[in-house]
Amino acid sequence: MTNTSKSRLKSLGEVEQLVMDYVWSHGRSTSESCREALASSRPMKDSTIRTVLRRLEEKGYLRHEIEGRTFVYQASDARQNVAVRAVKGIIDRFCGGSAELLVMGMVDNAVLNRKQLERLARKIGEKNNNSHDSEDKP
Repeated sequence: MTNTSKSRLKSLGEVEQLVMDYVWSHGRSTSESCREALASSRPMKDSTIRTVLRRLEEKGYLRHEIEGRTFVYQASDARQNVAVRAVKGIIDRFCGGSAELLVMGMVDNAVLNRKQLERLARKIGEKNNNSHDSEDKP
């Protein structure tokens, strides 16, 4: 059975996205390090950044450990895995579960170009070849 908090994360607000981008790129972070890093683009009070971090944890994007008296946050999952689950949610909601329908729409609307499609086709070919190789092994 799948963990629903892992499979369907709630959407992120603008400030939450900025904080997640920081944590994904810098790894383990305190509220102070987040606040200082974002100060030039998005100044926040200490209580505000703590609230944002707590909400991100409630939404399942972060987890924390306590070191001394300091909460140290880290992403619950890699950025790419979160993106994959978000796209899966879109496919389920808007495309009846068909990834092919989504990709066809992206082609029709020029979101994906020929080179990108060729890379995808190669990747799919490699994946299929690798899965056949592993099936042949005892």
